[in-house]
Amino acid sequence: MAAKASAFAQFFSKDKTFRPKKRFDVGTMKYSLHKQANASLNAGIDLKEVVKLPPGEDVNDWIAVHVVDFFNRINLLYGTVCENCTEQSCPTMSGGPRYEYHWCDGDKYKRPTALPAPQYISLLMEWAESQINNENIFPVTVGVPFPKNYLQSCKKILTRLFRVFVHVYIHHFDKLVAIGAEAHINTCYKHFYYFVTEYNLVDKKELEPLRDMTERICH
Repeated sequence: MAAKASAFAQFFSKDKTFRPKKRFDVGTMKYSLHKQANASLNAGIDLKEVVKLPPGEDVNDWIAVHVVDFFNRINLLYGTVCENCTEQSCPTMSGGPRYEYHWCDGDKYKRPTALPAPQYISLLMEWAESQINNENIFPVTVGVPFPKNYLQSCKKILTRLFRVFVHVYIHHFDKLVAIGAEAHINTCYKHFYYFVTEYNLVDKKELEPLRDMTERICH
């Protein structure tokens, strides 16, 4: 298990990302939590235990650290297949014939709009990064409280990031297998799934597209 965890850590320390990685400032509480979370993950501890809130820590800080970590990992995950995800190969942002996602950001896209998968994911990552960088949502100064809409914002980010898992697993899994990334991605997915279900951050209906796979690898 430890060897697998080490390989997982090495895979996710690579620099091939779709967008630049987000990092925590050294010396901050969130940086310490990030290091603590990664140490547990890399030690090969049961993923169901890894997601549990450490004693004495604030749940909002814990969730913030994981939102950023999952952004980075899913960013890397898509970076491994983005050359195979084109407007020609993936003209819709879908997860098989039953699920299609339309983009809406309330700004440029005021109504849900059908887009090719690479354009949708690019907008999604850009939007998620802007949310994470917004100190009114994710305060970085010690003592500044989280806003009332904080958990709702986290739920929206994680729900949208989950859609990247859906698209990649259903439409690009052969590529992941071909580059030997299957075990790493499954570990990343399990970690994400256990976390969002532990803190009720993604509605069950949103998780439905990967239900069969989830039941196979997460239970």
